[in-house]
Amino acid sequence: MKLSKEVYKGLITVVSHLVFWLIIYFIYTYFLGYGSNNTEYVNKFSIYLMPVTICVSYFFLYFLIPKYLLTKKQGLFLLYSVYTFIISAFLIILSILYALVFLIELNSKGTPPLTKSLPFIILGVYFVVLMVIVFGLVLYNYKSIVKNEDLKNKFLQTQLQLKEQELKFLKMQIHPHFLFNSLNTIYGFALKKGDETPDMILKLSNLLDYILYQVKKPTVNLIEEINHINEYIELERIRFQDTLKVSFNSDIENESIQIPPMLLIPFVENAFKHGSIVNGILTIEIAIEQYKNEFNFSIKNTVKESVNNIEKGIGLETVKKRLDLLFNNDYELNIDESNDNFNVQLFIKNL
Repeated sequence: MKLSKEVYKGLITVVSHLVFWLIIYFIYTYFLGYGSNNTEYVNKFSIYLMPVTICVSYFFLYFLIPKYLLTKKQGLFLLYSVYTFIISAFLIILSILYALVFLIELNSKGTPPLTKSLPFIILGVYFVVLMVIVFGLVLYNYKSIVKNEDLKNKFLQTQLQLKEQELKFLKMQIHPHFLFNSLNTIYGFALKKGDETPDMILKLSNLLDYILYQVKKPTVNLIEEINHINEYIELERIRFQDTLKVSFNSDIENESIQIPPMLLIPFVENAFKHGSIVNGILTIEIAIEQYKNEFNFSIKNTVKESVNNIEKGIGLETVKKRLDLLFNNDYELNIDESNDNFNVQLFIKNL
């Protein structure tokens, strides 16, 4: 029959307590009978001291310490400790008297079978009680450390789960936002019955394939993200036609380095959505640099609106929250507007 975890722990506790008090009993017999030949008297005398020793020790260990000392009620703990020592001193003396009376027949030789006087016997009992108190405090401290570590681990696990859920939620925000913009573009061309509509649908299907199958992964190869951006740019080229000028430069040391999927597309999407045609052209400049574990991404587009209006886009706000969750303090994101240009620079350390 297999014992449950609680029963097994209970048995271990009982056995350990029995072993401890058995050791204390042998210490009593050695302490009280050192130099005496009347071992039977000493053994039975030690038994008389055990009940009061155990009761006082457990009273401190399971009542006074947890109820008053550990709850920082030192005044009450000191007061009740004094009461306990007074009452216990009376009980110890009573136990000694009972032992002397009931064991008198074993003292046949007329010589004292005990080698310790009454004060030493009382001090011996209190020494054991003090030892139990110290051991109990160490045990309580250890349990407190273990409990705090356990709570800390549970808290960290909860935080991790919350972050994972928030990341999933943020991804859900990014995908519909991207899909809404793309379908809007295709819808506009479909109304005009433009010849580009089939090609746009094909490119959108490629983008959706990336979203459906790659974005579920925690990370993807950097080159896959770059290809995804290129697909999106080609989709927008069809929409803007001659009014769009895009430059996309990448200097990648390791194309297989991993980044979170759909991390950069919100910036690109924002540039197309909020960018303005200046002098007949919407100009967008994109640059990606990766060296060792450092990653730089920059995008600049022409604008006429104020930066305050631009930053209200869902994509940018969403990606900011996502960056906080993914990289904590290992990234820098700078967004500013100058000379009719809206600039975004993202730097990630320890990628």
